[in-house]
Amino acid sequence: MNTINKNTIKGKRFHFLDNLRTVITFLVILLHACGPYIAGDIWAGFWIVEDPANNNISGIVSLILDIFLMATLFFISGYLAPVSLKGKSGWEFLKGKFKRLMAPWIIAVSTLIPLYKVIFLYSRNLPQEHWTTYFHITKPNTQNWLWFLPVLFTFNILYMLISKANIRIPNNSLKGSAIVTFIIGFAYTLSMDLFGLRGWTHTPLLDFQNERILIYFMFFLLGALCFRLKVFDTQPKSKKLYIIINSISWIPINIYIFVVLFPLVFSPGNYIFSKIVDRTIVSLSFHLSLLSIVYTLVETFRRFFNKPGRIWNALNRNSYYVYIIHVIVTGVITLLLRSSAMPSLLKHLTLTVSTFLFSNLIISIFRSLVQAIRFSSSRKVPLQTSDAI
Repeated sequence: MNTINKNTIKGKRFHFLDNLRTVITFLVILLHACGPYIAGDIWAGFWIVEDPANNNISGIVSLILDIFLMATLFFISGYLAPVSLKGKSGWEFLKGKFKRLMAPWIIAVSTLIPLYKVIFLYSRNLPQEHWTTYFHITKPNTQNWLWFLPVLFTFNILYMLISKANIRIPNNSLKGSAIVTFIIGFAYTLSMDLFGLRGWTHTPLLDFQNERILIYFMFFLLGALCFRLKVFDTQPKSKKLYIIINSISWIPINIYIFVVLFPLVFSPGNYIFSKIVDRTIVSLSFHLSLLSIVYTLVETFRRFFNKPGRIWNALNRNSYYVYIIHVIVTGVITLLLRSSAMPSLLKHLTLTVSTFLFSNLIISIFRSLVQAIRFSSSRKVPLQTSDAI
């Protein structure tokens, strides 16, 4: 999650990856803003605030976004891993990643997770509980959205170990690696489904979705492979593959949505064909959708959004910390919107945009305060000759 604009490779700056990460952060907010408004109270038992107003569209939006958002973030992070590791010892690499990922995580789980529970109980008119129950360490439950940081830290450790051990993958082409990722991901997800291993594993340090964790690591490695193969060093030429995938990617997405929703909406408790066949179709369509969407996103931003700008730069600087605080901001704004008579879809849109704007505003104000404090402190310290040099 390091700022990509600071990463220069042969004089090139890949602004499109920074811009894509910011847009993915916005879409993560859109996904989490679905929570209060999904019909059937699917998120009501655990989400920060629930709203009686709901609709079916928010549920479909969440289903689509859940396919690709985190895999895309891991892909971008994987692309940065070789840059971060280059010229550093293993210990230096780990210290840098700990400072970037785990230090903010420690602060966040110590403050935002307790605040999450305070808002959760308040929004449901429930009494507040003993203070020791507000921390995921003393009462293990979930890190919620903060799971991403320690998992990403773990992926970086694994990548460092693989790199230092000089382990080479036999097929080093991007096309071959993408095919291998698809095959392994499909088999892995289907196995998790058929053997009843789907769900989350919660520990004080790592939270992860059982059926997704291997897939995320493989996309992390795909990102690192793109760096090693210098995939983005040259401008894309032919649009043939890009146009084809854009034209047909809606097919697996619609199949995935239909098969997932069928037993919930159309025929509760039943399958279209059988459990094995239905789960096979779900896994197959999911991974086809995942690869096509991630490819389309990366190529679209590479072709059309590879330029810096004042607004882009400001949003890009904030996106990492916006991700960290956005759920709490979402909870507060949902409380304010709950008494409104506006339609739930309009509430969903309002919640998404306002959370994104206010989160960026909070981070920008915080940055300004930190800079002001540092500037004030530096003026009080006498400048030594050696410091000036």
